[in-house]
Amino acid sequence: MKTALTIAGSDSCGGAGIQADIKTMTANGVYAMSAVTALTAQNTLGVKDISPVTPQFLKAQLDCVFTDIFPDAVKIGMVSSSDLIDAISEKLQEYKAVNIVLDPVMVATSGAKLIDDEAVSHLKELIKLADLITPNIPEAQVLAEMPITDEQTCVEAARKIAQKYDCAVLCKGGHALNDANDFLCSKEGEYWFRGERIYNENTHGTGCTLSSAIASNLAKGYELKESIAKAKTYISGALSAMLDLGKGKGPMNHAFAIKNEFTQGYL
Repeated sequence: MKTALTIAGSDSCGGAGIQADIKTMTANGVYAMSAVTALTAQNTLGVKDISPVTPQFLKAQLDCVFTDIFPDAVKIGMVSSSDLIDAISEKLQEYKAVNIVLDPVMVATSGAKLIDDEAVSHLKELIKLADLITPNIPEAQVLAEMPITDEQTCVEAARKIAQKYDCAVLCKGGHALNDANDFLCSKEGEYWFRGERIYNENTHGTGCTLSSAIASNLAKGYELKESIAKAKTYISGALSAMLDLGKGKGPMNHAFAIKNEFTQGYL
């Protein structure tokens, strides 16, 4: 069985973070492992409290994973401090991790900054270790240091980021360009992934889910382009299931395609 590791924060309501990653990896047929960067108290209405782990404890988690069940792919989500980012960089290099997918969580879709400037500078160094990064439009604007207003500027920004950080870039257009089209810039070529926008307000954890699905497919041996295409199909299915939980922006149904004797009549 192929394996994947998620390095991210915990989401107590289960829609994003470590919980979404593990659900996604399991639903996509790989064995999921985790290294928790922070505990959060949150629900569909928002985050109430955050308790980061220490860099030493994060390193210990990564040591335990890499020295026992070496992951076929690694997904990295939100990491809030420079010390934790540096700990991840150190261990990924020490163990020569492969198929690294980084979701550079820096800016909310509202435009609000989620990490401070020092952490952003350290995250930029971590990006150089990634095989693929999956920024949304606000994050791509930060990394490319240019505004993105349409498809052409999205292409220009992705190219600029790929060249600067020597990694493949999947620029996600859904949040700011009002479509479900994502642009890939990689050494193997450039490609638009065209998708139909699904009108579902419950989109909590979509970024986590997409990057985890891509990592799962890379772990299974698919090439990058096919890994992204399959991940897009998966997330479309999860959104189309129209799960409606909670009083705010709820989660998707990560288990929409799991049909067996244990789920019959419940999904």
